[in-house]
Amino acid sequence: MLLPVVVFAFFVALVMATYAAILYLPRMLASREVRQRLEDVVPTSDAAAKDAPALVRDVAQGPAPLQRLIERSGVKATAAGIMVASGGLGVAAAFASTLLTPQPIAWVVGGVLGLLSPFVWLKYRAARRMARFEEQFPEALDLLSRAIRAGHAFQTAMGMAADELPDPVGPEFKRAFDQQNFGLPLKDALNQLAERVALLDVRFFVTAVTIQRETGGNLAEILDNLAHVVRERFKILRQVRVHTAHGRFTGYVLLALPAALAVALSYINPEFMSPLFHERMGQTMLIAGVILQSIGFVWIRQVIKIEV
Repeated sequence: MLLPVVVFAFFVALVMATYAAILYLPRMLASREVRQRLEDVVPTSDAAAKDAPALVRDVAQGPAPLQRLIERSGVKATAAGIMVASGGLGVAAAFASTLLTPQPIAWVVGGVLGLLSPFVWLKYRAARRMARFEEQFPEALDLLSRAIRAGHAFQTAMGMAADELPDPVGPEFKRAFDQQNFGLPLKDALNQLAERVALLDVRFFVTAVTIQRETGGNLAEILDNLAHVVRERFKILRQVRVHTAHGRFTGYVLLALPAALAVALSYINPEFMSPLFHERMGQTMLIAGVILQSIGFVWIRQVIKIEV
């Protein structure tokens, strides 16, 4: 019974390893060759090499949506690593399902959950990181405004924000500052910042700075007004979350109640719950219940979701 699963796991791991080797080994060799040529042209000591910034920046390659999700989450991983981890977890979850129940549907469900778990984790990390960025962004705007009023250029103010602000605002501003510092036009660097940080406030900031540099105006005052608007929007958003707390709690209760009752009844009266898992009609009802519960939960979340 376990031999097909073991053979399947072996071939999945072999295919993923072959894919990673074919796709990324030539790029690693090319990057190593470029670094060797740079070291031949500009020799440096080991101590200086540790302190100096890298001349060649390693850029992770992979599917564009996945790579963008990794960048937003702030996870130090590559697209290939996430895909390999997804395949490994899918095989492991399917194998673990075979130890719990011999039903083939359990293998499929376990494998799908294992395959999706890395991407769900990335989405969760990205959402948390973007929420922290949105909360810290008004402080960044205030710092830029004060630096400009003190007589610094906008690029210098960006460098100050990059050095003084914590993650995730500091590293994102640092990346934009380094890009324009090494020759990329400021407009393009800011547009890439808006692409990495998919927030409406950042898009407003990039648009305001771009228009000000083309037409002129008091940039410090513009940034102050934008910081005030962001803070007021957060205040309204918190009020909305308070008023919709009952609906969110209702959705969680309705989602967890059937599963909790099924577990409790399985321990209290196993014979009563046995047809639900072992007969075709019961399995059909179970799948339909899971689908309807998921639709209801998503529906409730959409009803209480209010854009501010």
